[in-house]
Amino acid sequence: MEETTPTPETQQWRTLQRVILPEQSQMDTAPLYMDTGTAMGVQLPTVGDNNNMRDAKKSQTVSSPGKEVHVEDFLSRYSTSVRSGERVSFGTYFNAFPASYWRRWTTVENVRLTVSTRGVGAIIVYKSNARGALQRVDSVRVENNEVTNFDLTLKPFGDGGWYWFDLVAGSTPLILKEAEWKSEGEAKKPGSITLEITTLNKTEFCIDNLRLLSENPQALEHVKELIIVDQGTEKVALAAGFAEVAEALSGKLRIIDQDNLGGSGGFARGMYEAVENDSDYALLMDDDVVIEPESIIRLLTFADLCKTPTIVGGHMFDLYNRTVLHTFGEVVNPYSFQPDLPSGDMTLGHDFVGSNLRHTGWMHRRVDVDYNGWWMCLIPTAVIREIGLSLPVFIKWDDVEYGLRAKAAGFPTVSMPGSAVWHVSWIDKDDLVGWQAYFHARNRFIAALIHSPYEFGGKVVRQSYAFDVKHLVSMQYATAQGRIMALRDLLAGPDQLHSMLPGKLPEIRAMMSGHSDSQFSSDPDSYPAPKMDKPPKHGHGVTPPSYVGLLPWAAKTVVRQLSLPVSDSSKNRPQANVAHQDNRWWRMSQFDSAVVSNAEGTGASWYKRDPRQLRKMMAESAKLHAALLRDWQKLSARYKAALTEATSIAAWEKTFAAHSKKNEN
Repeated sequence: MEETTPTPETQQWRTLQRVILPEQSQMDTAPLYMDTGTAMGVQLPTVGDNNNMRDAKKSQTVSSPGKEVHVEDFLSRYSTSVRSGERVSFGTYFNAFPASYWRRWTTVENVRLTVSTRGVGAIIVYKSNARGALQRVDSVRVENNEVTNFDLTLKPFGDGGWYWFDLVAGSTPLILKEAEWKSEGEAKKPGSITLEITTLNKTEFCIDNLRLLSENPQALEHVKELIIVDQGTEKVALAAGFAEVAEALSGKLRIIDQDNLGGSGGFARGMYEAVENDSDYALLMDDDVVIEPESIIRLLTFADLCKTPTIVGGHMFDLYNRTVLHTFGEVVNPYSFQPDLPSGDMTLGHDFVGSNLRHTGWMHRRVDVDYNGWWMCLIPTAVIREIGLSLPVFIKWDDVEYGLRAKAAGFPTVSMPGSAVWHVSWIDKDDLVGWQAYFHARNRFIAALIHSPYEFGGKVVRQSYAFDVKHLVSMQYATAQGRIMALRDLLAGPDQLHSMLPGKLPEIRAMMSGHSDSQFSSDPDSYPAPKMDKPPKHGHGVTPPSYVGLLPWAAKTVVRQLSLPVSDSSKNRPQANVAHQDNRWWRMSQFDSAVVSNAEGTGASWYKRDPRQLRKMMAESAKLHAALLRDWQKLSARYKAALTEATSIAAWEKTFAAHSKKNEN
């Protein structure tokens, strides 16, 4: 086929990103949208002195707070007033333009910033480089009603950097009517989306998000269908307000009732339905989130302009501390096979109130990732058709494995700045303990068997055994037993993955009911008052072992737990009350019993040392880990061979048929 040169008739300007302001109900997130203060960025030394470089790195995440943003001056989602003599900046998370991402992953080479204003003042355009150093690009004085254009190149943004602009008002207020970043290209119809939310008894979240989406019709313009996969007992379709939001969504909403197949079963259903209705993308979202509706438009626009089919995900902010970002992107450490940060400068839980985008140097370097969490993730159906649906693993590691599988097939993943949801934080959760420990352990191994580049999985096997020992000496027998169950099922092979989906969780819960460390009480007075037979040595209590003496100390601790009998007094009353943040293996291993708070702070359970259980479980864990290491290569070959069938549309279609309810809405 001959290539044709685009003509003016086939060229058009397409909006890449609009300047937005928070919803009226989200004013505590204002620092993510608009900022105040000076235009200072990260100050870097001009000479190659190592001490200066270290000092510069320290300064990259320190920001002097500017004035409070005047949220009362927000005129709409796209317009605001700047008070006379004041300056505001849109060099913020939601409104700076992530130029390096557009340069690396899309066909866009140049952008135009269009700013529509009323009043007297100035527009100042800035850019940053990958180190976070600020550079002034242009400045224009404006008067009365003006539309000002800035044509900008993406060439300098190979490793990182952003564009943004500030507004400075003159002697009277300056009104920002609207602003947007655009590119010129061949006319192309935007892709279509199936937006799918998997839910389990989170009806209030679902109704709130459906209402928010119905109030932002532009976000749904290219959404072909909005599907709720309801796997709970508290049905969304029966919740207060459902009829109202369903009507407001003008026929786009569909409810699918199915048995609880976990997150992987719900998200696989979303992928399946997107392929079936011939959408261009499946947009997967968690239920316990609050959406920034503009993110849907941004993800779609970016994905449409990518050079190759690309998975594009949004970031996650803390729902209960809304200016705190969970992470800017994640990779999998190939040796430990654990999620990791791509750069040593990055931090988890960054608060934009403490350090805004302009002052946080590491945010200006482009972050390339292995996967994006499925709290908000746009997947092209072209990718789904080629590599399949989610692994049938219920929960945990399904999104990680899918990103690695896509990467191996040549499909990259981008965690896109400026697109995000607010999600229930991990801070108040500890899913490595309790029923979820089974899925963490088994699914990490499955992903490693398929994707680890090391002959025997790096250090994943020996690290897993160390985790088991820590749980056991901490008296977390239910968690340890769940991990042992995970190893048994893992060694049994991949053929049972689909059939296990609906029944494994009830089996785990039944097992856990027999262990006191998994039985919680919300009433602290339901347990006897704690008492130690002997006071702590020198009054200091338990202290952590030194790094040098860790191994002999740990060996001595295990021997003590295996050989010493449990004191009679600790069988009738705990020796201590332990807060969740103090629940560390080196501390818990020194008690015969203790009442331990859960991560949520809603209850506590009574941990009781049992040498017989410890001996039995430690021996079985050692035996299973030895078998796994011995048979690693054979198991790896089996799981790799089974991957295509297990994730196929045909296999999932059978599972959906067996576990779907008849009353789809």
